[in-house]
Amino acid sequence: MTARTDAARGKQNVLGVLVDATDYAAATDQIIDAARDRRPFAVTALAVHGVMTGVQDRPHNARLNSFDLVTPDGQPVRWALNLVHGAALADRVYGPTLTLRVLERAAAAGLPVYLYGSTQPTLDRLVPALEGMFPALKIAGVESSKFRASQPGEPAEIAERIKDSGARIVLVGLGCPRQEIFAYAMRPLLDMPLLAVGAAFDYHAGLLKNPPAWMQKYALEWLWRLGLEPKRLWRRYVLLNPAYLSRLAAQKSGLWKATPPAPATETIDTFAV
Repeated sequence: MTARTDAARGKQNVLGVLVDATDYAAATDQIIDAARDRRPFAVTALAVHGVMTGVQDRPHNARLNSFDLVTPDGQPVRWALNLVHGAALADRVYGPTLTLRVLERAAAAGLPVYLYGSTQPTLDRLVPALEGMFPALKIAGVESSKFRASQPGEPAEIAERIKDSGARIVLVGLGCPRQEIFAYAMRPLLDMPLLAVGAAFDYHAGLLKNPPAWMQKYALEWLWRLGLEPKRLWRRYVLLNPAYLSRLAAQKSGLWKATPPAPATETIDTFAV
């Protein structure tokens, strides 16, 4: 069993999207090591919706597969790693929780962080909440989303602001898939980890409430989120969840070969900021 588990670690094919069979400790170590070494390092945590964005958009699939670390954010993604690849993962690596683990280590190591995305009112609540949880945390800069496409030369300007702040880690909260596109495009410009953290800003700012632990354990978080935001999320869950499960069954049975696309080589000049 141990040999099989070790062999199943690393990147594994889930519907053509390469997801890392990892845990919180290993993922956090990789991020902190990259921050200390001043290495570009793109990270995202994918639930079903994130995986399906890659299934439905091959160029985006290639971008996701170029990320240094893709964690199984949702229980169904963890199940896929265990079912198809024998990863034997005991838990998912949930984006909001990974965020806190990284911030705890960053505070202890004196690694400043930069918060990019969401709205200014959310950031105004998030900063004191994080400082309350981690008094030693150094927040080097805060920048809300512009909710528009980048202008010529703007990505380089954003990168300079981040570097000038002294930050060693960037948390990106723009929503899927905008945050992954942002991280992919900005990685060549920054010598530090970029973490696409999804709804972590809203959760840790106190604007969203986590579901009960039993709902998280049994992959019912989608139902909780649907109840909170039915108008915005119903298409995501009602349409994508069955599509994910049917494709996963086809991949497991061999009826469908989930072939990853060729590695991404594109340079994105315009993206959501």
